[in-house]
Amino acid sequence: MGPISQFIDHHYRHFNAAALKDAAVGYKKHIANNGQMLVTLAGAMSTAELGLSLAEMIRAGKVHAISCTGANLEEDVFNLVAHDHYERIPNYRDLTPADEQKLLEKHLNRVTDTCIPEHEAIRRIEGAVLEYWQDADKKGESYFPHEFMYKILLSGKLKEHYQIDPKNSWLLAAAEKNLPMVVPGWEDSTLGNIFAGYCIKGEIKKSTTVKGGIEYMKTWAEWYMGASKKNPVGFFQIGGGIAGDFPICVVPMLEQDLGHEDVPLWSYFAQISDSTTSYGSYSGAIPNEKITWGKLAPTTPSYIVESDATICAPLIFGYVLGW
Repeated sequence: MGPISQFIDHHYRHFNAAALKDAAVGYKKHIANNGQMLVTLAGAMSTAELGLSLAEMIRAGKVHAISCTGANLEEDVFNLVAHDHYERIPNYRDLTPADEQKLLEKHLNRVTDTCIPEHEAIRRIEGAVLEYWQDADKKGESYFPHEFMYKILLSGKLKEHYQIDPKNSWLLAAAEKNLPMVVPGWEDSTLGNIFAGYCIKGEIKKSTTVKGGIEYMKTWAEWYMGASKKNPVGFFQIGGGIAGDFPICVVPMLEQDLGHEDVPLWSYFAQISDSTTSYGSYSGAIPNEKITWGKLAPTTPSYIVESDATICAPLIFGYVLGW
């Protein structure tokens, strides 16, 4: 147990701090009991550089599958090739609409306190992935969004543009392990919009060249059925939204819609969320609500840390890694 783990053990005794520690201890127990873990990424965790800890979790075998938004998929690669061109705006709360317009004119797309540079990040990756999209389109082949990114990263074509240590890219770590992944709702990401544009212009003939959500659910069902029959599968959710709701629904789908018997429920559940626990939102739903949907059991170890994931996720990962 390193200094971070010791600090958490000693100081995190009550309230959200205790919930964080309990979730981390539960995560370690789940893995120690030969469990597998899905990690879901909502929000802009890649732009928050969660790869600094998540990549090591993947390499250490503490993460066995990922569900993420299209934004998190692409923004990890944006950061990999354009980190030095990002601009941080600590006083973003004080920006006026005119200030925001000036950022737009400088081609700086703001995510809270961090601006993603359009030319160095988005357009560079657009050029790289377009080649793969068009090649697959001509050959009549189809791949998932993450598979295209895996191909690009593993080809080594971007290496000359790396601006961070590649060990801090969680997507590169996932590609090297060929980690199972789902990217629900990819269409609303920047690259998803760009792909749609090429389809509208006719430069890509088939929109199915990039596989969508139904294909993802089919492959996800196959993965879950195979994995859960061998090992208990846990669910570690960062934020909420489609990145969390899409993969967790595989269990009731297999049982209620496909009629499979004895479908194992999720064996661990933890969520880091700053969403208000009310008002019908999925992000704000407490774990117990998922029991009514056939996703969790009353006995499933469940935790909710109501706090900022950019603060809490690296601490939990550090604890699991023994930092």
